[in-house]
Parts: sequence; C-alpha cells; structure tokens
Amino acid sequence: MSTCATASGELAEPLAGTAAVAATWLLVEQTGPWGNEALTQSHLDPEIGRALEERAEGTGVRVALIRRPGRHADVRRPASRRVLAAHTAPGGTWIRATDLRDPAVLTGLDLAALGRGEHAGFDAALGAGPYRGEPPVFVCTNGRRDRCCALLGRPLAADLHAAGGTATWEITHIGGHRFSPTLLLLPHGYAYGRMTPHAVKEVIEWLASGLVVPDGCRGRSTWERPGQAAELAVRRLTGAYGADDLVVVRTEAEAEAEREGDGDGWRVTVAHRDGRAWDVPVTARAAAAATPASCGAAPVLQRHMAAGPPRAR
Repeated sequence: MSTCATASGELAEPLAGTAAVAATWLLVEQTGPWGNEALTQSHLDPEIGRALEERAEGTGVRVALIRRPGRHADVRRPASRRVLAAHTAPGGTWIRATDLRDPAVLTGLDLAALGRGEHAGFDAALGAGPYRGEPPVFVCTNGRRDRCCALLGRPLAADLHAAGGTATWEITHIGGHRFSPTLLLLPHGYAYGRMTPHAVKEVIEWLASGLVVPDGCRGRSTWERPGQAAELAVRRLTGAYGADDLVVVRTEAEAEAEREGDGDGWRVTVAHRDGRAWDVPVTARAAAAATPASCGAAPVLQRHMAAGPPRAR
C-alpha cells in the first residue's frame, strides 16, 4: 500500500526545517477518539477546544491533545486529566505539569505570557509545578488526520511504552505526516521524523544528557523553518551538540539577485554561547519529484529548506 510516508522516504526528502513552529506547547490529556481537527473533534468540549485555538493564535503557543499509548478507558469526562506546558527557547526552557478537573479553566490562561516563556500565571491559575521525571516523548498517532500517523506512529508509541517509556504519550498533530513516525521531545522542542525504537532510544538518552542527535532531526520548534535548517547545519559543521549551545539571532529574507537558484531565500545568523557566530544561506527548493503532503492528497513538488555552508562571522 502506497502512503505519503513511503513516497517521501523513497525520495529521501530532507527533514531539516520541517518542525512545527511553537515557542511554547500547551498539551491537554484527552482519551477517546480524535477527529481530523482534534481540538474540536474529540471528547473535549468543542467550545473549549475552539476557544483555545482562537486565543493561541499569534501568541507563539501551540495547543494539542495527548493520551497514553495502548488501550485506555474511553471516558468523556475523566475525574482529572494531565496538562503540560513547555517553553522551548534556549537558556529559558521549562516544563510544568498539573492534573486538572475542569478543562474550561484553560480558556482563561494568559497564552501570550506563556508564549513569552512566563509560567507564573499558569502555575497560579492551575496549581501547576515543575515536571518531574524523564523527558516526555510525544509520538504523533492521529490516524484521522493521516493514516501514516496511525500505521507507523501507534506501533512506535506502543513499543516505547512497553519498553518502559513511562514518559511516552500519543499526540494529535505536530505536522509532517509524510515523515511518520514523527515525535516531539520537550522541553527543548526538537522534532524528529522516520524514527525507529532504537533511534528514539538514542535521541532520548542524548537529550537527557543535554545533547541533540542531528540524524533524523526536523528542527527546534522555537525557530521559524529557515532557522531550524540553519541551526542544524551549524551543529553538523561544528559538532556543537549541546541542546542550548546555539541560538538563531536573526533571519533576513534575501533579495532575488542575492539568492542562489530558484525559491525563496534567507540569510540566517546563528550564534554559539561561546561568542562565535555564523551566517547561513537557506533556500526553499522544490523537490525533484512530486509527492503527496499527506495520504490522499494530490502529489505536488514539495519544498524543502536547503542550508548552504555556514560562514563564520
């Protein structure tokens, strides 16, 4: 059976610069089925889901639903549900957690403050505190959104959970169905694609030690997509694998006359915390062959972020 993930893998479509963009993630536990638009098509009150979507717009916060892997009670109104918030910016990462009885409380949160990395209001409103335990892993499994997330994501989530991954969750949507199985690690916000249980184990072990595995990495959600590709290019050049070693300090669109080849272009400045900095040319280039962005979609020439050699400033 041909799928969007099969087509993307056969073309070896680049992963860098494909992560969803979010400075802060707000994740709400919701058991039961998820529809294509999960926040308004699940057992979560659709009015609450719609309000969260609307209030998150333009704040830097991305809202998603999560649930534990495997069989679970399909409870429309659980006694409590887990709520997580994580800010991903280097030097200011944090993750907070609470158990909440009434999800309607979430609609009163100051999401703009969360997007800026301020968790005091979140803690006060929900009684939240620091997350304890191993870094959580979120595997995209929403088959109603794309069948690859079900066919490839659910087995991966189940395998991780069965292997003792107590911090493994399923998540509704983190973009990039054709890179399934995809996952997100918090609080740093690094997304990965085409993962296997062995590869995920390495990613988790490295990140628990404060290091980033570049293989299979789609980028850090903190940055816009040109910045994601540029940061990974600098990591590969320099071997700077510390999660908070690098910061994208500037992204400037390049004029057509300054670009190499076709497509939109940017010049991204990436700085190391030791004072070094690099300029990285990034171009959005069309793939060599058309592939579907998701299962059932018409094949089109997907664009990917191509980072040129970083140049020291």
